[in-house]
Amino acid sequence: MTRTNRIAPGIVFAASLAAFAGQAIAAEEAPKVDPAHTWDLTEIYASEEDWNKAREEVLAELEHVIAKRGTLGESADNLYEALALISDTSRKGARVFAYASLKADEDLRATEFQERRQLAQAMFAQFGEATAWVQPEILRVGEETIESFIREDERLQRFAYQLDNSLRNAPHTLGDEAEETLSYFSQSFNAPNGIYSMVANSDIPWPEVEFSTGETAVIDAQGYSRMRSSANRDDRKLAFDSFWGKWEEYRNSTGAVLNSHIQTQVALAKARKFGSVLERELFQDNLPPAIYHTLVAEVNKGLPTLHRYFGLRQRMLGLDNLHYYDMYPSLVSLDKTFDFDTSKAITLEAMGVMGDEWVERQAAAINERWMHVYPQRGKRSGAYMQPAAYDVHPFLLLNHNDDYTSLSTMAHEWGHAMHTLYAAEAQPYDTANYAIFIAEIPSTSLELILRDYMVSNAASDDEKLFYLGSGLESLRTTFFRQTMFAEFELALYEAAERGEALSGDRITEIYGDILRRYHGHDEGIVVIDDLYTNEWMFVPHFYFNMYVYQYATSQTAGTALYAKIVEDGEAGVENYKNLLRAGGSNYPYLLLVEAGVDMAKPDPYLAIVAKMNAIMDEMERLLDELE
Repeated sequence: MTRTNRIAPGIVFAASLAAFAGQAIAAEEAPKVDPAHTWDLTEIYASEEDWNKAREEVLAELEHVIAKRGTLGESADNLYEALALISDTSRKGARVFAYASLKADEDLRATEFQERRQLAQAMFAQFGEATAWVQPEILRVGEETIESFIREDERLQRFAYQLDNSLRNAPHTLGDEAEETLSYFSQSFNAPNGIYSMVANSDIPWPEVEFSTGETAVIDAQGYSRMRSSANRDDRKLAFDSFWGKWEEYRNSTGAVLNSHIQTQVALAKARKFGSVLERELFQDNLPPAIYHTLVAEVNKGLPTLHRYFGLRQRMLGLDNLHYYDMYPSLVSLDKTFDFDTSKAITLEAMGVMGDEWVERQAAAINERWMHVYPQRGKRSGAYMQPAAYDVHPFLLLNHNDDYTSLSTMAHEWGHAMHTLYAAEAQPYDTANYAIFIAEIPSTSLELILRDYMVSNAASDDEKLFYLGSGLESLRTTFFRQTMFAEFELALYEAAERGEALSGDRITEIYGDILRRYHGHDEGIVVIDDLYTNEWMFVPHFYFNMYVYQYATSQTAGTALYAKIVEDGEAGVENYKNLLRAGGSNYPYLLLVEAGVDMAKPDPYLAIVAKMNAIMDEMERLLDELE
């Protein structure tokens, strides 16, 4: 997953905040150390000295940026020169950040790497301070003058969309002094996330537990994630009880941290004259509020389908009842490995549906040293795509474990990478950076393409059931679960905006009510023990303000666009690639509507629920035949 931030009005500084899971460290040594399985960061900078020189050049350019203050309304040429300078500085700064961030993630224990990232983050903050005047000044110049400048100087077409977006912010932009003052607090506003990360990843003394095999394991995030999938029911219950029992001890402090973040965001929304935090967050990408509300409403209407899945899960696991700790074991085991070379080959074969041009482009890229592939001691866990080196190419961090999940993850991240490649080819730097609302569409659709390929080429019914079950889990965890998170997050902000207190206990109560409703607890479908309502404490996404709903909308849109590829063939592929080529050249909702998907209407959500039912129809048919 990838997150990019805009830190100056209309100007993109592509800084990755990809590791939402905190700064977890990969626990295993790499199975092999092969340069072919590591990224080549010398493509960004040949040496640390070159990196530091580039950083210093960016800092020096900030003085020239500040010197442009007060000149934007004097002429079209002045406006262009200022925006071009800011754009160039942003592009160079993003490259500086990309290198430092990628290098730091190779080994989170290496002090010098972390210090280098901190220097890049400080540069990032200074850039924000140096450009804080831009938005207010554009607004003072005014729409009429700005539009006349664009007509007068065709070079400004490059910035037309960003300027329109800036002018749209007029009701929510403060004066120069206020904007500058707010810029000083940018790091402070992020303090709750930093505190949470320290608590989650450093301060909690995780318990060591002995399981039925005699194995002992520390039940931290990695231990919990591993043991919750155990085939032994008692072992996964023990993992749940140990993990959430420890989190419960930190309910008060974690609640205080999250409440601090929520109150900060409510205050910032009020300061910028928004009616709510939701209004502010949707406004950033000019998204209609109907998207959020329609998603939540349609997912709630679709809960019977989710509950049907729980019944299927109970059947396949052979259980008399279903508890929350029964959510993660695989429905079907797959005794099959997918090493890195095999994963690459399968991914490219699966992409055949996208046509020769796509496959050739991806094949050329996937065989270059753009990826850091295997786990190793000190390396950041998880996976992401880093797009910030616009003049080079994207880089991908993986932790490949030679299993199907790793294969699917690689396809997911290459969805991001292909998006970045198509956008960078078609768009200048200023409009290449796509919105978060669009970002997860290619990643989820490539997962779908891979899964359909695996189902079609399965060697047995059991293997087919495995891939179909994987598809159901993806729909559960992304479409339903992320929407559950989104509904919970909205409930918290609305409570704060009503002036209600949000203690750890109250937050847990709100989360527990929603968790139980989604899982049919009162109907006896899935039993949710009180201890497990602490789950909200484990989700770092809540510190990124109404972010999670976009996983669900992206999966929905990706499913709809993939359906068009299947139905329309070459025309569907071209429609899909045009969306990727568009990058951030227009508002994301409009780009999707142009591609034939309206996320403000129920249709795409109804279609994805129908797809889930179709998968279950096929699985039940296969199960009936096997019995």
